[in-house]
Amino acid sequence: MSNFRVGFGYDVHQLKEGEEFWLGGIKLEHDKGAVGHSDADVLIHVICDALLGAADLRDIGFHFADTDPKYKGIDSKILLKEVMKLLRNNGYELGNLDTTICLQQPKVNPHIPIMKQCLAEVMEVEENQVSIKATTTERLGFVGREEGVSAYCVALINKK
Repeated sequence: MSNFRVGFGYDVHQLKEGEEFWLGGIKLEHDKGAVGHSDADVLIHVICDALLGAADLRDIGFHFADTDPKYKGIDSKILLKEVMKLLRNNGYELGNLDTTICLQQPKVNPHIPIMKQCLAEVMEVEENQVSIKATTTERLGFVGREEGVSAYCVALINKK
């Protein structure tokens, strides 16, 4: 059996005027924000799912149900910190993450360095273990119409 494991995460959140927009652990200034039970940080959610999947620990909804009032409005960084504890308690450590955010507006690129720094601190890893990329969908689909945001993540973990 290999010491390396790979996990994949995908998530979508609706965008709505008047909501706060949390992405990659930081608040972006925009007229729309993501809707969800927690703070709706789609990037952190896909990271959690990819890590949990790689370790065969189910998914974010299994551990932090959107029907549980204690998670209403919770900062997703808290969830990510808990996922890292679960990972480490099961003998795993992060190799690296590769993520892609699909969002028409606002532009994500200027915020990537601070997102990487924030997520690396929360996860207690090096910044170069956290790759964040961003793309638009060329105005196609729900992302292109600015109705939602989606994100993808691939995670590599290894047994300590």
